[in-house]
Amino acid sequence: MRYPEGGGLTAERRAFREGIRLQAGVRFAAGEKTAVIARDLRVSVRSVERWRRAWREGGMEGLRSAGPANSPIVTDAQFAVLEEELGKGPSAHGFDDERWTLARVQTVIRRRLRVSLSVATVWRLLKRHGWSWQAPARRALERDEHAVEVEEGGVAAGKSLAAASGAWIVVEDEAGFSMTPPRARTWGRRGHTPVIRVRGRSRRRTSVAALCCYKPGDKSRLIHRPRTHLLLKGARKSFSWKDYRDLLVRAHIQLDGPIVVVWDNLNTHLAAGLKRYEAEHDWLTTIRLPAYAPDLNPVEAVWSLVRRAMANTAFATPDDLDRILRRELRRIQIRPHLIDGCLTATSLAINPPTPP
Repeated sequence: MRYPEGGGLTAERRAFREGIRLQAGVRFAAGEKTAVIARDLRVSVRSVERWRRAWREGGMEGLRSAGPANSPIVTDAQFAVLEEELGKGPSAHGFDDERWTLARVQTVIRRRLRVSLSVATVWRLLKRHGWSWQAPARRALERDEHAVEVEEGGVAAGKSLAAASGAWIVVEDEAGFSMTPPRARTWGRRGHTPVIRVRGRSRRRTSVAALCCYKPGDKSRLIHRPRTHLLLKGARKSFSWKDYRDLLVRAHIQLDGPIVVVWDNLNTHLAAGLKRYEAEHDWLTTIRLPAYAPDLNPVEAVWSLVRRAMANTAFATPDDLDRILRRELRRIQIRPHLIDGCLTATSLAINPPTPP
């Protein structure tokens, strides 16, 4: 290996290069020309000129290897300090945005550890300790992390209630899809940006409300209900509380058991009619998710899977949009492991009840 993990040349390569320089020194003493030596030794003319200057100043000893480079290192204890500093975020170190670059990490190392490293060495250091270049997740400024930790107890209480009563945990969310597809990277000739033809005047939009259903010992289920928005003046462009009621009734029938619904604080979810319906039916219980916490909702991962499959798709007609939506949701429905993976992405778990 020419360059080991720590950088620099191996002992074998240093000895090999020293031998070439010593051969050049012998030919310097014989009075041979620089171009001839460079051609015979298969090195650059500039390297031979540099060796000749060293030979004139120090003779053959000036051409010998100075040994391995004494490059600075960062110990594991120092890297632990560095990780703590990086965990504070770029803004804590005087940078304008929340983006760690190699140059910024290099600056923090120089300021905090008093060690000067090259950008390449910083890259190797981060890779060696499990760091990678990633796209950050977004979090709302209004989100209260302490409240999220406290209110997660409500979700846990819902899981305990479901386990005690043999009910399904049902997590709900809704999303909208338009005729303009999401974009994804694709190969193309350099200098020629790939183009996707879309309908510029289409205002057609389809909303989908979906339920991820979990119960220990049973296969996970995905139940969804689409709604096409009519382009009429005064027409409703979102789900009403009756639509949510009908979706929950459908889930109750398909799952054949009581359900504990976990959803966000959308004003429609808090409608008086929906609360009254819940009070009149003992098979239905609702639990609220913390505010501004979509990362606790597994249905968000379902939308991510659907949009990833629809990326760069040119919809010719609204029927094409509906057909592909049904196809992708059906693809997830028949793969319970994908629904389980969406729950895993939230860091929540549905544990079986503990026997008495």
